[in-house]
Amino acid sequence: MRALFLFCFVVGFLGPAHADARTKPLAPGVAWLPGEFVPGRQPDGNSLLIEAPQGLLVFDTGRSERHAQRLLSALRAHERPLLFIVNSHWHLDHIGGNAALKKAFPGAKVVASAAIGAARKGFLARYRQQIEQRLPTLPADAAERASLDHELEIIDAHEASTPDITIDHAGPQRMAGRELIVGLAPHAATAGDVWLYDPAAKVLAAGDLVTLPAPLFDTACPASWTQALEQLATIDFEWLVPGHGAPMRRLGFEIYRKAYGRLLRCAASDADKPQCIDGWLHDAGSLFPPEDHRLARGLLDYYLDQHLRKPEAQQRLGCPDS
Repeated sequence: MRALFLFCFVVGFLGPAHADARTKPLAPGVAWLPGEFVPGRQPDGNSLLIEAPQGLLVFDTGRSERHAQRLLSALRAHERPLLFIVNSHWHLDHIGGNAALKKAFPGAKVVASAAIGAARKGFLARYRQQIEQRLPTLPADAAERASLDHELEIIDAHEASTPDITIDHAGPQRMAGRELIVGLAPHAATAGDVWLYDPAAKVLAAGDLVTLPAPLFDTACPASWTQALEQLATIDFEWLVPGHGAPMRRLGFEIYRKAYGRLLRCAASDADKPQCIDGWLHDAGSLFPPEDHRLARGLLDYYLDQHLRKPEAQQRLGCPDS
């Protein structure tokens, strides 16, 4: 059970302070809704709200009902229809608000990769089974019970998270009258990570191809992830919005990309685990607040043992067959 519940455990005991969850403008027509790390529950990923001539777009919808309601409040303030929901990937902290948004805006189309299909048969099926085994052990009034019930609701909301438009290659897309570029990174943080670039605003939504305070390797193929970061480096962005953490300028992304490469090289070497963790904090620590350093250590302590130095886990969860 530890693998699937680890992120909740680490956040619950090591998590940083709440993020300010009000939308924040990044560029004309583009606003960021920060995700949150809340002690004792699973995190929310970042969301973007994009205005277009014909309506609105949302990139990722978080996990919690709280995040979804904040998205809905921001959308309703515009008094325009939501036309597209772009999901970067199938992790629950990026699709959890889909059902609430689709209920409020039934005409909204989901744009995503096809990777959620395999995830429902594999990772999410195992996670669901673990939740079902865990629930009978909890008191009826346990806060964890409500959280796990919500996890099941997200997993079972197939219609809300099944793509109406499936992304299988990178290219220009006109959504709601706005010219965008949608990309696909196969076998990176997941089997299919969608990114979105707005050339007019020069804002790049990267999903979990970039995460702070550490890369999240639960379903990742680390080597292919490196290639995805190299692809993002070719894009002429001014702001990059990660899946978790604050938006960054190009210099911040280059720091992240180089730190990621050094982390993988350290993991592949004979260096002690603390040396690799210290190296990440030295290289990338300026990108997130000092109070998040403990969380970064906890995450990397786990990922180095269970993923980066365990090739069979990479093949089982994220990497294509060799």
